[in-house]
Amino acid sequence: MLILGIESSCDETAAAVLDTTGGLLANIIHSQVALHAQYGGVVPELASRDHIKWIQRITHQALAEAGITLDEVDGIAVTRGPGLVGSLLVGLSFAKALALVKNIPIVGVDHLVGHLTSVFLGDELPHFPYLALTVSGGHTSLVLVKGPRDFTLVGCTLDDAAGEAFDKVAKLLGLEYPGGPSVARLATDGDPGAVAFPRAMPGKDNFDFSFSGVKTAVANYVREQRELPGTMLADICASFQEAVCDVLVTKTLRAAVSEGLTEVVLAGGVAANTRLREMLRRRGVEQGIRVIATPLAFCTDNAAMICMAAKEIFMEKTGDSMNLDVYSRPVFTRRA
Repeated sequence: MLILGIESSCDETAAAVLDTTGGLLANIIHSQVALHAQYGGVVPELASRDHIKWIQRITHQALAEAGITLDEVDGIAVTRGPGLVGSLLVGLSFAKALALVKNIPIVGVDHLVGHLTSVFLGDELPHFPYLALTVSGGHTSLVLVKGPRDFTLVGCTLDDAAGEAFDKVAKLLGLEYPGGPSVARLATDGDPGAVAFPRAMPGKDNFDFSFSGVKTAVANYVREQRELPGTMLADICASFQEAVCDVLVTKTLRAAVSEGLTEVVLAGGVAANTRLREMLRRRGVEQGIRVIATPLAFCTDNAAMICMAAKEIFMEKTGDSMNLDVYSRPVFTRRA
């Protein structure tokens, strides 16, 4: 089966082609980083307009790289949420048009399920059940994955997502956009123990996260300093990064032990953070927990993961109704 995937939930316009028996044939991503850099963050209206500009050519490029035509596509997968409604509507409307014109089945895919499934695009595969830590600019969550279509929310952020905290701290420090990679680069030259930023562990009996406090602590620290020499800037980044990673890793491994699980999957844009990957793996080994990180190429938003998630959906049904709509917020069921 050949699946064409389309992703437009935020600021990447992406298309991919997956052969369910032969693997990934194409994965094309157009980033809007340069467009939003001057504003220090994603501007929803501009994001939607840019998706309109690029979605057709990115899709054609993916089909060409895969060496197929639209007539050979057996199913279309498209992100329907969560994300920016305007951006999502561009992708969904385009996918519906293709499906109607060519009479191709279409399925709507949850963006977070895409991230959870992206690990299966790599060579190191997890076994069900496992715990997944999904960390990005918009989401930070712990999900119990019992099967290809069985997801239960174990914990999530109560305020800022981890990636959002990285971006806000970067902006506070005057670093270039996108903030997460900028903080991580500076952190490599800093001392992670230089500043004792707080580790927020809301409700030790639950597995929720909170990152607004450490973000505020960085702001207060910077305000108290008369000047920030280059070495101090690196120390702040390293100390902030260490605080966030420490909380993510501690909560994740605690949840895994509580659930009696021996495997943890790391996914999402922040999963590309080298310190987070190293810390989670090292502490996992110490506790007898195997950690599988999503391949770097599939951590940020992409359409390959949408194809992979759709593979399981198409095995259950032929497609969704054309009344399919988008949604802005996560829909995972939280355990009572």
